[in-house]
Amino acid sequence: MIEKVKITSVKPNKNNPRTIKDAKFRKLVESIREFPEMLKLRPIIVNKEDVILGGNMRYKASVAAGLKEVWILKTEELTKEQEDEFVIKDNASYGDWDWDSLANVYTIEDLGEWGLDVPSYLLDDDDKEPTYDKDMVAERLGAYINNKIKQITLLFPTEAYEKIIIKFQDIMKDNELESNTDVILFLLDEYDNKKK
Repeated sequence: MIEKVKITSVKPNKNNPRTIKDAKFRKLVESIREFPEMLKLRPIIVNKEDVILGGNMRYKASVAAGLKEVWILKTEELTKEQEDEFVIKDNASYGDWDWDSLANVYTIEDLGEWGLDVPSYLLDDDDKEPTYDKDMVAERLGAYINNKIKQITLLFPTEAYEKIIIKFQDIMKDNELESNTDVILFLLDEYDNKKK
């Protein structure tokens, strides 16, 4: 049964493996402020101890929006294993995975079984897919080199990531830059200037 409760009675899930980027989080907070009734249509799912199984980001956004009450749906019949599976399956298509958190709480086998594509750096050598032959590697490398856009992926702990995003936004604003690429190039130029 869906019920409205004091937001202070709901407990965030400390093992929540999902994060949401700053801009998307701000949009979520804004949408909750503008239309808090939508939370009744998509209540926060909690277990019998009122720990969130589904809706951690909606909960955080509700707190940030200043709500005093939220709608919840309490599930009391799930086993611990079913709760773990629910947390993963409920978050399978939105936001970004916090892989460090996932790797510390769940087994790689369970994550794969529940439908996640686990990055190769988390797999043991025995679990990794077979390597590609030389021709396939050369073909893919050639296609990558000839692309007009390249990608660099950097992995950070959550605390560092949040600080970096805020600093990037500050640098972008203070120097009238338009993108993260511009920020990185600006920082590299500053580094080169200091070396001179």
